Parts: sequence; C-alpha cells; structure tokens
Amino acid sequence: MRECDKDLDLQKRVKPVLFVIAQLLLYEQEEGLEKVYSLHEPHVECIAKGKAHKKYEFGCKASFVVTHREGFVIGAQALHGNPYDGHTLKQALTQAEKNASRKIEQAYVDKGYKGHRVSGCEVICSGSKRQFNRRQWQDVKRRQAIEPHIGHMKSDGKLGRNYLRGLLGDKLHVMFCAIGHNMRLICNYLRGQHQPLRV
Repeated sequence: MRECDKDLDLQKRVKPVLFVIAQLLLYEQEEGLEKVYSLHEPHVECIAKGKAHKKYEFGCKASFVVTHREGFVIGAQALHGNPYDGHTLKQALTQAEKNASRKIEQAYVDKGYKGHRVSGCEVICSGSKRQFNRRQWQDVKRRQAIEPHIGHMKSDGKLGRNYLRGLLGDKLHVMFCAIGHNMRLICNYLRGQHQPLRV
C-alpha cells in the first residue's frame, strides 16, 4: 500500500484488485454487495441449470438464433446480469433480422421463453397446449435440433470455456464460436459436394 501511494501507475493497476478484495471482505458484513466468484473475472455470475449432473454453471448466458432447416447461426450474443430468457427474445430476434436482412415470421423456442412479449413474429413454445396441424407439429419437434448445434459449439467450437478477458471478451467469444460453427457447416457441405469418384 505504501508503494502504491508513491507510484501513480501502480495505483491504477492495483486499484481494481483492491476493490474486489474489499468486496470479498465486506460481503458477509454488508447487504446488497454482489457475490464475487472469481478474482480475475469479478463479473462472472452463478447460473442455476437445474440439471442433476450439473446444477450450476459460472459465466454468462449466451443466446443463439439458428435457422430452422440448415442450422446456421444468424444471431449470437452474450447476456450479462443473468436475465430471464423471455425478456431477451426481442433483442435476439432484432439482431438476427439485421444480420439476415429479412423479417423473421416464425420463431420456435423452448419453455424458458414464456412471457416473451414479442409482437410482429409468431413465437411457438415447445410444450404449449395449443392445437397444431401436422406441419406445425413437425416444426415444433424440429426445435430440438438446436441442441446438437449447441453441443458442437461447446465441444468443437470451445464455447464451454472462454479465455478472453472481461465483458467484451465474453461478447467476442460468443460471436467467434458462432462464426466458427457456420464455417464448419459450409466446409462439411463442400466436402459432401466434391466427393472423389469411385471406380
């Protein structure tokens, strides 16, 4: 501390670390302070998954908008503050429409997006009790196809672990994973088109 008083550059570098340490020391005494889960990434949040094998995850939520048939990611964003999924749908669809340069008419989502308050787009939640015709029922079941894409992004695209620092690092990491996933889909398609002739 005495060295910090003499050196202004050192004071600037040490100040954020001292603030996090003060938060840790005062957390038990004062109410209203945010809990710190990581010293080098103090903005990390605890996300309750509700699954038996993994009850909690630490980081931030990621939102993806994927095309219905091809599986291309047309919208990707990191969501800080652990928001309710239904409140993030409008922002996700707006970003996807801007990237795709066209209006999204139908969106298929899971049960976590109930209470979304989105207008101008037909939002169909899986598990809803409304009556569907055969085509709509197939499309609702097709929503499950996004799970393997997320799995591939976690395993092949390294979405499960972010090595970039700060809030900006979280946002960039999600975007890079989405771009990498789209590139892998394009490469797989081109490999399938140009298979060698068998004699």
